Amino acid sequence: MFEQMLSHMTFVDVFNWSVLLVFSICYIYQFYYVFVVLTRKPPLQEAKTDHKYAVMISARNESQVIGDLIHSIRVQNYPQELIGIFVIADNCTDNTAEIARNAGATEVYERFNDKEVGKGYALNYGWHEIQKRNDAESFEAYFVFDADNVLDANYFREMNKVFDGGAEASTSYRNSKNYGSNWISAGYAIWFLREAKYLSQARLTLNTSCAISGTGFFIAAHVLKESGGWKWHLLTEDIEFSASSIIEGRRIAYCPTAMLYDEQPITFIDSWNQRFRWAKGFYQVFWHYAGKLFKGIFTNPKGKRFACYDMLMTIAPAMLLTIISIGFNGTIALLAIFGVISAGTMITSALSSMFFCLFNFMLFMFIFGVLTTFTEWDNIHSTTAKKIGYLFTFPIFQLTYIPIALVALVKKASWKPIAHTISVDVEEMSQTGMK
Repeated sequence: MFEQMLSHMTFVDVFNWSVLLVFSICYIYQFYYVFVVLTRKPPLQEAKTDHKYAVMISARNESQVIGDLIHSIRVQNYPQELIGIFVIADNCTDNTAEIARNAGATEVYERFNDKEVGKGYALNYGWHEIQKRNDAESFEAYFVFDADNVLDANYFREMNKVFDGGAEASTSYRNSKNYGSNWISAGYAIWFLREAKYLSQARLTLNTSCAISGTGFFIAAHVLKESGGWKWHLLTEDIEFSASSIIEGRRIAYCPTAMLYDEQPITFIDSWNQRFRWAKGFYQVFWHYAGKLFKGIFTNPKGKRFACYDMLMTIAPAMLLTIISIGFNGTIALLAIFGVISAGTMITSALSSMFFCLFNFMLFMFIFGVLTTFTEWDNIHSTTAKKIGYLFTFPIFQLTYIPIALVALVKKASWKPIAHTISVDVEEMSQTGMK
């Protein structure tokens, strides 16, 4: 029977089944992650010591939101004398620096450099400026936040537990402060919640390395000192740091009880520009680190090899498999329609495979959206109608990654600022708490 089935397969069928097999082998472990999260609780930690931290905030024309972040840090349920807030006002043309000082920043560094543009360069500048302070050696770890963030009142208390437990770096629970703005902000929010719950929490439970994601993380002071500052300057400096750390055998932790609220874009052009930069950045990281990660699967110390595989799959251009599949089948269908090749059963196979690929992509995104929304329901600050409604737009949001990933292959990317304008009351956001 199997031989008979093979005899009726066209080369189009063979190609499509091969793509499906490769994709399944590479990413089946992430379905196991879902099982782990739903059946096991992550380990709990307690801190014996309150440690001292420096906060680095890179801000470019963030006058409308920087005060909210600093306020949320200053009202933390954590000793204020153990938190230093350092704002890098990066190429600002507004009064971000003044507002940061008035809001309670420990120090504000104003940087003007149109040659080295981007968050990584600003963080490196800020770190070196902090080293000039008399109390620089007292900071045991450095937190990094985006200027549009606000923190839950217990954020530092919870992250301190992870650092006290020996973590050299840790990410946190990334929530969104404007889930309900529209389908674009909700698409981001669901994705980040899914990343926190079904990737980071699973990795924490299985004692493998997580990855930092843009904002809301700390790095131990000695790690930055050994690196000579912030040395990661690709377009996605967070993923570059994660890949570099995992290759070196460092484990990035995760704190599911430390929540921050992040502002998401609400216009498609801002979303396109941001995700285009991310896609290009992922390609850069893959180009620079894929070989070392692959090698690490076999050569890293036992217990740290799977993290290399996991990170390799994270930066691998998986979306390209979808693009290649759709492009291949679309080309076959067009060639058959215009009589360049004999149609036969190939055109049927090609068209059905295109539909199958798109349908399954949308279906899996919908399932992930439903699963994430209902397990994280109480942490989503929006109406019931919007929580349900945006489940149906989430697959469409994810589908827009396909043209973005394709354009990122051929077009040069540069860092473009995104305006942040949504001011929120951190005390109100913190009332829900973690569920």
